[in-house]
Amino acid sequence: MKAIVCTKYGLSALQLKEIEKPIPKDHQLLIKVHAASVNSMDWHLITGKPFLVRLMGMGFFKPKDPRTGADLAGVVEAVGNGVTQFKRGDEVFGRGDGAFAEYALVGEKNLALKPASLRFEVAATVPVAGVTALQALRDKGGIQSGQKVLINGAGGGVGTFAVQIAKALGAEVTAVCGTRHVDMIRSLGADHAIDYTREDFTKNGERYDLIVAVNGYHSIFDYGRALNPKGVFVMIGSSNAHMVWALMQTALFGSLISRRGERKVVLMSATINHEDLVFLRSLIEAGKVTPVIDRTYPLNEVPEAIRYMDAGHVGGKIVITVVLGDKV
Repeated sequence: MKAIVCTKYGLSALQLKEIEKPIPKDHQLLIKVHAASVNSMDWHLITGKPFLVRLMGMGFFKPKDPRTGADLAGVVEAVGNGVTQFKRGDEVFGRGDGAFAEYALVGEKNLALKPASLRFEVAATVPVAGVTALQALRDKGGIQSGQKVLINGAGGGVGTFAVQIAKALGAEVTAVCGTRHVDMIRSLGADHAIDYTREDFTKNGERYDLIVAVNGYHSIFDYGRALNPKGVFVMIGSSNAHMVWALMQTALFGSLISRRGERKVVLMSATINHEDLVFLRSLIEAGKVTPVIDRTYPLNEVPEAIRYMDAGHVGGKIVITVVLGDKV
């Protein structure tokens, strides 16, 4: 089978190679991949940047696992022992190992039946970004109907899901994004859209019950000023240039901000699971969430797709097509 592999750090090292088709182990499924999508973590794992990534068990001098890609949508090709929820031929979406390939392995708990109304290319955008947004808002942020919620970095993959999920859960949503994405964010249901090139939301006097930072560059103290006394700040990530500093700030000073009043600071780490994928599927099928696609690339152009993402200002998700001509 064909797959994009990374045997040493750097986008230039990515290769489309013929490798052996994997065999599912217990509680795993082999998926014939129809489409995959790109996430910021793909860039970190492929480039080994920032260096902190290499210290997290990903490989010091080269990637420990040469397989690349996580988000996928496709058809079950084979099932391992112990799998009970899926069978050969099921159309599914989820998070797998080595999604930038013709076939990939997925754990049964990281998979769900694909929304029937979505093409594979669209369904592939949902798992990592959608579940991250959901868990940030619901599990970490404790979102409640009627709350004022701000999404910083609303134009990207996680952000576009977060805006729609927050609206579906009854919040008043303020979305912060770049100029080119303001109209798109409004079309997704945001009550207020702030162009960060023209206005700094941390200085306009507004206060929010929940702030989710998807890809921001503000300091944690700036975010703290924009929170209500009982507000919650959830850090998902920041731009690559500010990532390490943002994580350090949240880890070092989050507890200090939390002590002021009843505010809470949370550093986010998502866990992809079957239940949340099913919940997202229900929102999609109810018309409350619509995935947004910026660009689509074929499998052999994964390096170009990741370079485009790293350049910034992506609106929604980037899709990698593996099987062309999928049915609607």
